[in-house]
Amino acid sequence: MLSELERETARESDAVTEARRVMQICNACRYCEGLCATFQSMVRKREFPEPELDYLANLCHNCTACFHVCPYSPPHLIDLNVPQSLTALRVETYEKYAWPGFLATLLRRNGLAVSMVTAFSLSLVLVLVIVLRDASVLFSSHVEAGSFYEVIGQNVMIAVAGGTFGFSILAMFIGVVRFWFSTQRSSRVRVGIGSLLRALWDVVTLKNLGGGHNEGCTTRDESYSNQRRVFHQFTMWGFLFCFVSTSVAAFYDHMMGWVAPYPLLSVPVVFGSLGGLGLLIGPPGLLWVKLQSDSRPMLLRHYGMDYAFLALLFFISLTGLLLLALRETSAMGIVLAVHLGFVLGFFLLMPYCKFVHGIYRFAALVRFHGKPVG
Repeated sequence: MLSELERETARESDAVTEARRVMQICNACRYCEGLCATFQSMVRKREFPEPELDYLANLCHNCTACFHVCPYSPPHLIDLNVPQSLTALRVETYEKYAWPGFLATLLRRNGLAVSMVTAFSLSLVLVLVIVLRDASVLFSSHVEAGSFYEVIGQNVMIAVAGGTFGFSILAMFIGVVRFWFSTQRSSRVRVGIGSLLRALWDVVTLKNLGGGHNEGCTTRDESYSNQRRVFHQFTMWGFLFCFVSTSVAAFYDHMMGWVAPYPLLSVPVVFGSLGGLGLLIGPPGLLWVKLQSDSRPMLLRHYGMDYAFLALLFFISLTGLLLLALRETSAMGIVLAVHLGFVLGFFLLMPYCKFVHGIYRFAALVRFHGKPVG
């Protein structure tokens, strides 16, 4: 009779097989034991079933420090490339746990998928605007409260944007629940407020992008730099500030009856502007860091996913700030339509693009700080 691990091994992907080989060798060597959370968690295990490897792959922050200190990295015959192996498996987990499953096929050609969905979303919004509003409204100057709804009706905006956002939240919630219960099968942990707070602190500080010594990720010349960490902070906080802006604006509109656009010093505009600036700096900075990094530990065939995701965030920010600058001019209608097209594309792709890595990584960090059961 085959054991459960042997049955899983018989049907596993090449990425899982390679990740297991790498982790077994690393667990015997333990030269990188104190380097990051991935290796600290790895040494607690003697076997690596697929769910455990899924967990370790998402716990990895791809700082690549292990590649440069490993005595068995290429061109050594053992050919250990931990960052590349875990990246390949991590990308597979995005599709494996995604819901609904048939939409997860978008990940197989993610860069193309992002481009096509964004183009479709832009086209859809522009067509709706042109069909539902005549040129005199679309190209007029709007300075009064509720001017955005003169271009795109409030009910249409809420139905399309709210519907796609609600679907994405549901899909991501189901995906992370699947991830959590699958990885719990291999090693049960008890989590509480303490583990949640420690995981949140790791996210806020991006501790695991410190390379194990708080000096940052390795670069092409094998020195250390916090550039990636800094640009990641701009991106993360930029997105969170934009989310706060949107949430407060929704509260103003639906609960207080205050209709957009809001004054320049209002909470939604201030947070939206700060978030927009963060997303103008962070994504291009991360792209620049990628282009400057050592390509050996990277999985270059999946760079299309990263580039498309960063470009989408950048153009959402750019069109949002343009909308703020031009909201009292005749260009506002077209800029609003283009901005909402990018936002709609982002909402549709959130559960199936690089965005989900932050959610799975947070779940992995919560488990890392939990207490083993038994």
